[in-house]
Amino acid sequence: MTTLSRPPADPSAPRPQGAEALRNWLLFGLQDSKGIHQGPGAVSDAHLKKHSWWQVMCLTGVDYFSTLGYQPAIAALAAGVISPLATLVLVAVTLLGALPVYRRVAGESHRGEGSIAMLERLLPRWGGKLFVLVLLGFAATDFMITMTLSAADATAHLTENPIVPGWLHGQNVLVTLFLLALLGAVFLRGFKEAIGVAVALVALYLALNAVVVAVTLIQVFTHPVAVGDWWTTLLTSHGNPLMAVALALIVFPRLALGLSGFETGVAVMPQVRGDENDTEENPVGRIRGTRRMLTTAAVIMSGFLITTSFITVVLIPEQEFQPGGQANGRALAYLAHEYLGVGFGSIYDLSTIAILWFAGASAMAGLLNLVPRYLPRYGMAPGWAKAVRPLVLVFTLVGFLITFLFDADVDAQGGAYATGVLVLMTSAAVAVTLSARRRRQHKRTLGFGAIAVVFTYTTVANIFERPEGIRIAGIFILGIILISLLSRVRRSFELHATHVHLDQQALEFMSDTLEGPIAIIAHEPLRMSAEAYRDKLASAIEVSHLPIAQEALFLEVIVDDSSDFETELHVRGVIRHGYKILEVHGPVVPNTIASVLLHIRDVTGLMPHIYFRWTEGNPVTNLLKFLFLGEGEIAPVTREVLREAVPDVTKRPWVHVG
Repeated sequence: MTTLSRPPADPSAPRPQGAEALRNWLLFGLQDSKGIHQGPGAVSDAHLKKHSWWQVMCLTGVDYFSTLGYQPAIAALAAGVISPLATLVLVAVTLLGALPVYRRVAGESHRGEGSIAMLERLLPRWGGKLFVLVLLGFAATDFMITMTLSAADATAHLTENPIVPGWLHGQNVLVTLFLLALLGAVFLRGFKEAIGVAVALVALYLALNAVVVAVTLIQVFTHPVAVGDWWTTLLTSHGNPLMAVALALIVFPRLALGLSGFETGVAVMPQVRGDENDTEENPVGRIRGTRRMLTTAAVIMSGFLITTSFITVVLIPEQEFQPGGQANGRALAYLAHEYLGVGFGSIYDLSTIAILWFAGASAMAGLLNLVPRYLPRYGMAPGWAKAVRPLVLVFTLVGFLITFLFDADVDAQGGAYATGVLVLMTSAAVAVTLSARRRRQHKRTLGFGAIAVVFTYTTVANIFERPEGIRIAGIFILGIILISLLSRVRRSFELHATHVHLDQQALEFMSDTLEGPIAIIAHEPLRMSAEAYRDKLASAIEVSHLPIAQEALFLEVIVDDSSDFETELHVRGVIRHGYKILEVHGPVVPNTIASVLLHIRDVTGLMPHIYFRWTEGNPVTNLLKFLFLGEGEIAPVTREVLREAVPDVTKRPWVHVG
């Protein structure tokens, strides 16, 4: 048996035309916090098929492993001959820092929310919300630059291939824009099943990279002169090995691109198949599988980072890494062509282009899941942000702008990408440190605190080294905060409640009224003496003309966290000093009152009448109190919320003010 979510279309009715047709197309398929568009980084619903941890590793690997397409070249360009030593430091930070942090994140954020959600829980109210918005700005930087940088590097692999027509050379911006437009078109059309494609791409890509590494390592060890030349250059450039190691510790933040992928790994966690006895509150099998996935991915990537950083600086002339050089942004592809021939090199290029493009798809899916997960809950997203297609268009246009600004240059975008990655990793390290401290785990607090210090140093060093990253992140942060706050103000008069529940006592209070109306007196729960309730009742009778014979209920809203937006309301019936009181906790007084009144109307079939006193004070001050503290001028705002929610005045609860 099936049910229709909407009435069938009337075939005789004229189809929408023009602007209305475009609007219907754009807003079709509303997005929610669970990610309707499945892609790398999407979060699956509970009823959808789960996968083995190694398959999900491939899903996050399209982001993580694809950095091999450009990481060795960027590392060689940034660190020069000490690139292998700096990479060893990076691998140590990966295995001893990032991996333990995200294994802990997986245990404490098993629904895929990641470290941002952990900090959200640790930092409540407006301060926490603003902090989350800042982190979302860095996350947007990470994902957006992933899209543009991956597309730019895919373009470099395409245009530098010797069998590609010559007219494509020098057209990097246009080719990159085409790849971004193709990515946007795929998501506009619909992007559902990705894991099968991800497994095939990652398996092929890693196999080809293993062949390149194996062949070039053989070349290195059968021609020791190249290693000797590298070692001589290292000693002559930096004096002695200790100085080289010290310099490697200083410059390793430039290689931070190799740390990407952990946040995505946690985001795809809900797709990992757990044990049969897993529960949503304690999915032991899913957590174990995710930790295995993170560890395996980190070990594989660390092995490739060490070997590729060594073979590239030993076998590739330094000038080839510079802008315009054949190894710029594509060091391993250069080696594949040089030592395995044009045929294998072209296959390697195609594999690299495919996985880099799919990494952009991973970033797009991550954005489509990240924005609806937080901003709508805060009331900080416009209505159209709940639909996939407008978001895809916005992200694609932003990608176009970034590509123009950076001229589709991989190296130029590396600083912004590293900044986004490192800030998210630093926030994760801080989150697990605070979590361990709250649980009084002193040794783990010290350990995670030390990791947080390392990531903080790495982030600060990267910002000073490449300040363009923090500038781009700052633009994203400022844009998100401004749009969010404007949206919050615009949506202030909406109903915030997702559900309203009346307990047994509250229902019994209203069962005595058989014909209606139901009289309710709004009472501020600051004065809870018998005299306060008696005075409020007398005032309602005298000033607002509440019928004397009618027994009234009091409604009290206790403001918990005024920064919340979407909430579930639980109305509790209590008797205090002989008066019947409906008590409810909510973020905003007027909106909570309106939601409760409408629920009472629907449950009882009787029309509620609510009685207010005018609020003292300056109206502008009261408006600001309403927007940021959930209080202020209660009566007129409650009436406005009801008016917007129920256009038909005959079905709208009555508001009396005196």
